[in-house]
Amino acid sequence: MTTLNGEDEVAGLCRDLIRIDSTNAGDNSGPGERAAAEYVAEKLAEVGLEPRILESDSRRANVVVRVEGEDPSRDALLLHGHLDVVPFDAADWTLHPLSGEIADDCVWGRGAVDMKNMDAMILAVVRQRISEGRRPPRDVVLAFTADEEAGGEYGAQWLAAEHKDLFEGCTEAIGEVGGFSVSIDDARRLYLIEAAEKGIAWMRLTATGRAGHGSMLNAENAVTELAEAVGRVGRYQWPVRLTRTVETFLTETSRALGFDFDPDDPEATVAKLGPLARMIGATLRNTANPTMLQAGYKANVIPQTATAHIDGRFLPGYEEEFFQTLDELLGPNVTREFVYHDVALETGFDGPLVRAMADALVAEDPGALAVPYTLSGGTDLKAFSVMGVRGFGFAPLKLPADLDFSGMFHGVDERVPVDSLKFGVRVLDRFLDAC
Repeated sequence: MTTLNGEDEVAGLCRDLIRIDSTNAGDNSGPGERAAAEYVAEKLAEVGLEPRILESDSRRANVVVRVEGEDPSRDALLLHGHLDVVPFDAADWTLHPLSGEIADDCVWGRGAVDMKNMDAMILAVVRQRISEGRRPPRDVVLAFTADEEAGGEYGAQWLAAEHKDLFEGCTEAIGEVGGFSVSIDDARRLYLIEAAEKGIAWMRLTATGRAGHGSMLNAENAVTELAEAVGRVGRYQWPVRLTRTVETFLTETSRALGFDFDPDDPEATVAKLGPLARMIGATLRNTANPTMLQAGYKANVIPQTATAHIDGRFLPGYEEEFFQTLDELLGPNVTREFVYHDVALETGFDGPLVRAMADALVAEDPGALAVPYTLSGGTDLKAFSVMGVRGFGFAPLKLPADLDFSGMFHGVDERVPVDSLKFGVRVLDRFLDAC
């Protein structure tokens, strides 16, 4: 077998994946992930692996393969990445989001940040290691999933429910939205490793009143009832709740920036984080944002019902408080039902796997400081956690100080520096040796 070089391959793999349209609108329409899954499976098969393509529905495809380690008796490690991407409006982009063009030393396109970059890094490092005859210390399971951007019903959730045997022995995992750098100065960088995720509660609210003519008095107007409830929820200031991971992040970050963290005023620290403040600020408290409204069918008819949607996110340990407060805000005349509901996660930032991540980063960047953080969104780790897997977000990238990487998640002009991808391949290679 020809020896492969992951650093040489990774940008091309990322480009190829971006060029495969795997847009997920959330309604099981669109191209699906089948073409991307076939590409991934082909690249894995080229080095002698035997990947399985598992289709949960028409074109909703996942890829799973086990790489045998030197000691198969040890617990296995899961590396997971999703193949779908969110929709886009090409008119808003500098370069077409499906071009995968390499320009200004970056790979551009939808998925360059979320998360075909990590898919490419996993493929590159695994292909190189196998071509060189290097096995990991323990079994490593690779999972490339469908449907993460819509909750994973056709991807990780389905795999965990229907193909649990493929993940036998997996106790730890790494995946997306972590491991990227934030510069402190020219010599020092924080690398944010996701150790917690907020829970998700997408809900449909319904108010029911008395239908009638728009010209008449009506004290049971469903639109009025709903609008007032939505207004209360949207304007409510949720209290700060410092979880273990958030407090550790703010303490470590404050120390690195040269000031003391005041736990009585965490927002003062967040305000000093620049563009990262958006991402971290959302992890100080529960949130509930109104996102959709629907009522009526004619201007002079008072409808019997009115509905709205809320995007709720709750911190680990605060789910009960979240729903109790939300129900008080909604009042007795508005009901709620789940559109999608999933757990919050949090794990300690300690142990051999954490040391392996931190050591691999420092070996490639002596100015690296690994710090845990909480993700305000969610990942496939929620589904895998049901199988008892402890996971982290670790897609390592050393980024230019002036690149607003976190701002490009689901944004326009997604791009990832080629050198950052190469860095990620080197770090993942060291990590696999040590894990």
